[in-house]
Amino acid sequence: MSREKNRIYRTAAYIRLSREDGDKEESDSITNQRKLLDRYIERAPDLCLQDYYIDDGFTGTHFRRPAFLRMLRALDDGIADCVLVKDLSRFGRDYIDAGKYLERYFPDRGIRFIAVSDAIDSLKSSYDILLPIKNIFNEQYARDISKKVHASIDTKQRAGEFIGAFCAYGYRKSPSCKNRLIPDPCAAAVVRRIFTLYAEGTGKQTIARLLNDEGIPCPSEYKRQHGQLYRNGRRLDSTVYWTYSTVNKILHSQVYIGNTVQGIKTQQLKGKQRTRDREEWIVVPHTHEPILEPALWEKAQALLKRSAPRPVFGAAPGLFAGFLVCGDCGRSMAKKSGSSLHGTLPDYCCGTYTRHGRRHCSIHRISGQILEKILLADLNTVLGQIRDLPSLVRQTLAEQPPLPPPCENDFLSRRRELEKLRELKLALYEDYRAGLLTAGEYTDYKASYNKKEKSLQQELQLLSSSEATGPENPSPWIRALLAHRQFDRLDRSILADMVEHIQVYEDHRILIAYTFTPLKPPVSAALPGV
Repeated sequence: MSREKNRIYRTAAYIRLSREDGDKEESDSITNQRKLLDRYIERAPDLCLQDYYIDDGFTGTHFRRPAFLRMLRALDDGIADCVLVKDLSRFGRDYIDAGKYLERYFPDRGIRFIAVSDAIDSLKSSYDILLPIKNIFNEQYARDISKKVHASIDTKQRAGEFIGAFCAYGYRKSPSCKNRLIPDPCAAAVVRRIFTLYAEGTGKQTIARLLNDEGIPCPSEYKRQHGQLYRNGRRLDSTVYWTYSTVNKILHSQVYIGNTVQGIKTQQLKGKQRTRDREEWIVVPHTHEPILEPALWEKAQALLKRSAPRPVFGAAPGLFAGFLVCGDCGRSMAKKSGSSLHGTLPDYCCGTYTRHGRRHCSIHRISGQILEKILLADLNTVLGQIRDLPSLVRQTLAEQPPLPPPCENDFLSRRRELEKLRELKLALYEDYRAGLLTAGEYTDYKASYNKKEKSLQQELQLLSSSEATGPENPSPWIRALLAHRQFDRLDRSILADMVEHIQVYEDHRILIAYTFTPLKPPVSAALPGV
């Protein structure tokens, strides 16, 4: 670039700082960089500051930085024609892309480049042979820091320390140790309810609808209401309600039984994040207080493993969905479309036959109504052989560890917050009567206060009604079993606890595999022709 006399260069001063700078963070702080560039411009009469472009907290290993991209637009639009940085490492640490900008992009557009500490000025002299070497050193420095940071993170993860910015719904960070999780009583009560509903046979979409109907804020909205700057990048901004996927994610999370699961995603120095294989995840058990009983967790996981199809909105999965398999081909049975031959429950037939036709398997059609009667009778026969059923049930429940009661401080803080909110509502009305607020402002503020009041009332209700499950508070079907010593009906909760699978054969035979060893051989019954 030839030197032009009396030319004034409109200078874009670029500043960058990130955590990868390690011990140099103080010397390379935003303030110190700005002071150095100000002094340089004061001593250079041919430079006129156009603007500062500051990327605070952005890595130099790529150039997808907001301020840097804004600077490029200014250069392309002719607003600036000179770039000023403290040194090459502030410009970037990717030596390939840095070289493209310095040796191709800037010269082609007649843009002057100055790196103060490296004594580089493209107007005064061409780049020497050391420039690409310096860029390589800068990138290697970033790689070394990246390895050290990742090694430190990996060590903390394997020690069971929580290093995430936001906790899973149902937990919060301990005030005394930010790497340890403690239950959030209000959200934990919602999580327990989700697992209980699912274990009792309620579908995920139905659970989401119930929570929405009751006005319970979804996890992202709950965090926002409690002052956390959380944003789910995969969720639309307008989506502040429970969805099928949110409920499904909660049901699969091990955090609720006290395990810390981290290292799910990994990212190299360059490139996009990738999800690791499940075997590579870092799972550390018993790192924090669980909010679920092991029995409830295991029951939910058993139901999740069933190959039940995703239900339509508002519909729960069928009673036998995921439990029936074809005894001949081993594939899952599929619900038969159309009316049932023997009652309200649907009929089932072989999934292979449904998808691929009779060349691969036969129909294996079975009535859900008849199957329910046979299974109910067989289970009651098995239970009838147990001599002291109530003692056995109570002993089993007594062995389950009780869940911790909600903290009294949480209850009192919610009460105080609710009282303060009601005082604000009263003052709001007085301001409106005094003419300090317009009718529109009063309506908007009142709606916001009412929404917050409803949320606090629900949290108080959850805290007051949250009780540990134990021998005195068993699930509904266990209470019925203790009262009648037999089942009068079947639901998916009972099936998840007691049935592994049911094989259906073409010759109208069924074979029931229980999750326990019965006192008599499993039933192998012949069904009437259907």
